[in-house]
Amino acid sequence: MKLSRYILTAALGLTFTACNLVEPGDIVNPNVDEKAFLKSANAMQTWVNGTEKNFAQGIGEYCQLMEILSDNYYNNYSRSSNVFDYPRLANTDDDVKKLQRCIGNMREAADYAFNVVAKHDKDFTREEQFKMYYIKAYSFLLAGEYFTGLPMSEGGEVKPWKDHLQQAIATLDEALPLAANAEDKAFIHTLKARAYYRLGQKEQAKAEAKASLGASGEYVKQVQFDGDNSVNNVAQEAIWGTWFQPLPRLDFLDPKFFMLKTNEQRPICIAKAEENHLILAEAAVAEGRVSEAKDILKTLLKLVKGRPVETNIDDHLEGRFNGGTKKYPNSSAYKVAASAGEPFREKLVLDRQAPHLISVPYISGTSADEAMIDHCTTVDETLQLIYLMRQEIFMAEGRRVADLGIRMPVGDVEIAHTPSAKAYGEALIPDFIPLDHGLDAFTMDEDKKLVTITYNMNKVIVEQKKSPYVAPFE
Repeated sequence: MKLSRYILTAALGLTFTACNLVEPGDIVNPNVDEKAFLKSANAMQTWVNGTEKNFAQGIGEYCQLMEILSDNYYNNYSRSSNVFDYPRLANTDDDVKKLQRCIGNMREAADYAFNVVAKHDKDFTREEQFKMYYIKAYSFLLAGEYFTGLPMSEGGEVKPWKDHLQQAIATLDEALPLAANAEDKAFIHTLKARAYYRLGQKEQAKAEAKASLGASGEYVKQVQFDGDNSVNNVAQEAIWGTWFQPLPRLDFLDPKFFMLKTNEQRPICIAKAEENHLILAEAAVAEGRVSEAKDILKTLLKLVKGRPVETNIDDHLEGRFNGGTKKYPNSSAYKVAASAGEPFREKLVLDRQAPHLISVPYISGTSADEAMIDHCTTVDETLQLIYLMRQEIFMAEGRRVADLGIRMPVGDVEIAHTPSAKAYGEALIPDFIPLDHGLDAFTMDEDKKLVTITYNMNKVIVEQKKSPYVAPFE
């Protein structure tokens, strides 16, 4: 990525009025070159705000595309990717390459702040340094969770995903001393727990999860958007609109991103306290301590139930079909089974048609209750419930794909120019992942109002827990 692109990103940050950078009259010429930019007033503040904007938009891209790559959503319309749902992940796919560029943009923009802008603008505040470190760390985290391998620097050799997670941890260690408050510390510890979790390093993940909860048991970290200045959440466009349809048993969680007023753009969670409870519960299960895991899940349930819920949302335009390729249940009369032979559950599908208004949890939500937790008596039953709660709590946040063990390949441009890239040029789609839209498949009896999901992927994850691709603590 050329430097001029990053300069443009920073300059665009000037339009992000929520950041209160400069008054419009202070902008003489937005088409500024690098030399002039570095000599300008507030260069670092401008760069940091531009990088934050770029980061938020990159997170939006990940949320939109990872949600349809998973079993959470199906692209029932012509816009966005029509191959991720299969799933098909070619190194020539423009969306795969776009997501790789998002990671590079985050990393390189943060490095440019430290290595270039800081030499010209000494007013590099502690808060700004903290932001640049966690954005850089997050780029490595995304690379480690979603790709088989990627470069760790512009034009560098391609490194395997585990190296990226280790680098994320090292970068988070640099961010931690700059944390200004308990919530910031909890945020960094959660990201470290998340990286250690994916690496399967159980003891380290547990320690970081406990440190996070010790700092703050209820924190939420989000990226913000600004619809008035066209800094939009592209995941919201697909989810609040009628492009994507949720797996029927997740209907009650949709839409996590809604629009109550013109140009409203909802934030996206990038970390929250819930993740630490999930990690600790899964660790307890891996150690055979089912009773302890159930106690942790009950504590988690209280947290989730205390999260805010938006009421009186008018979603009547969502007909659960709207000219798409298949019909979805659109009435609370429907009951849903997670797969054939499993019990049909009520209250998973909402009434959306007028005059009904809906209520949706927009931080975290779950269909689990204490009775479901108490019903678990074995390791596998408890682990399956943990993965159901992970799926529901992280709904519409782009997190599910990593739990399914799916990884994207490095792009063909990298393969053509970097010898080490060839080994990472194929996607990883585990053989237990159903193809041909199987992740989103279900049957619907419109007369009996019964929906049966074809594959309960939480059950599949547990069945495949000894695989190297899923359930990292096993």
